[in-house]
Amino acid sequence: MRRGLLPVTPLRPSSFRLGNRLRDALPSTGTAGVGALLWGMAMGASAFRNLLLYNWETSDRVRLVVFLYFIGGALAFPVGLTLARLVSRGRHWETALAAAFVCLLGATLGFTGGLFALQYRSYYAEWHAPAFTLTWAFEYVFTVLTALYQFVVLGVRLYFPLGFLALAVASIWFARQRR
Repeated sequence: MRRGLLPVTPLRPSSFRLGNRLRDALPSTGTAGVGALLWGMAMGASAFRNLLLYNWETSDRVRLVVFLYFIGGALAFPVGLTLARLVSRGRHWETALAAAFVCLLGATLGFTGGLFALQYRSYYAEWHAPAFTLTWAFEYVFTVLTALYQFVVLGVRLYFPLGFLALAVASIWFARQRR
């Protein structure tokens, strides 16, 4: 070895495999776009149906909640699909079905709950302490935790029954695609 040069370490094949797995798991742009639109519409329609049945508040509030569910679903679909493909790669269709069910459910609840928490936080921000103080940090954390709790208790029910049916259909579609 010549003086002043660092030895070159070869890249390990495992790093290439991980990159290949992730690249293979990514859905095509068309699948991600159309799926996100359809998934968002299904989640928004599920929320809208339930809010109409409950005769809920004003039309402005209904539009806001339906929009949150639509955007949450649209953002969640490509992520949930990618995670399901990563988990179920090379496995039986039953595993693909379960992976799609769990990954789409988790991503949808996560994104929609996160958007709900951001909206909740922006509403209460006017009464919070100045930004980046210790008091503000506590208020921020507990406001977000309260919003997530309320979403789990009150918001998840807006997915039943239409959102659950859409989840079952999407999971079956995914399992059939993976065969």
